[in-house]
Amino acid sequence: MMMQTDIAGNLAAVWAEIDKAAKEVGRQRDLVDLVAVSKTKPEAEIRPALTAGHRLFGENRVHEAAEKWPRLKAEFPDTRLHLIGPLQTNKVGLAVPLFDVIETLDRPKLARYLARAQDDLGRSLDCYIQVNTGAEPQKAGVLPEEADGFVAACRVEYGLSVVGLMCIPPQDEEPSLHFALLARIAERNGLSRLSMGMSGDYPVAVQFGATSVRVGTAIFGARPPISPKS
Repeated sequence: MMMQTDIAGNLAAVWAEIDKAAKEVGRQRDLVDLVAVSKTKPEAEIRPALTAGHRLFGENRVHEAAEKWPRLKAEFPDTRLHLIGPLQTNKVGLAVPLFDVIETLDRPKLARYLARAQDDLGRSLDCYIQVNTGAEPQKAGVLPEEADGFVAACRVEYGLSVVGLMCIPPQDEEPSLHFALLARIAERNGLSRLSMGMSGDYPVAVQFGATSVRVGTAIFGARPPISPKS
């Protein structure tokens, strides 16, 4: 397990890289949020980041998040939690009370379930639509050519608060091409938020307009292997 000084230092180092990348293209660091990806990390390893003052985190799995975050959010009530992994419709009822932002909205059925759960629970979550910019068959997300129609449907038909777009570029391709594509789709749909960039490419994402980057390994260290169960 990493010590508190390590995680606090890692957070500072990531922020410094964000600041450097932003300045190189004339952006302000304050325009970029850092989502600390705490998936697979126990409470004991998340707490040092909270103690250091960080309040924005991302989790991939609903059940895993439900086991640790209610206690942490009760202790640090100004914390905001993003769901950055795929959301199954049978977990929507558990996700809506726990998360503050859903970044992986990617299909009409999920939009319908989210709208219903938010109405039932009296919550309104900000949502990002995940775009499969590389058209990878194994990856979630709407195809780029279908994004405009899905954005409109989520807003008009389902009444969801769609604030931005999210993508995960293919590992073997230049990420800047995908970041630029996502930015173009967002601009023509009047969306101001872009969730893009992870530990390996977040400085590039900042330079292409990311308003939030999702960084885990660079903050918490390497993750252990995880089982397929969510």
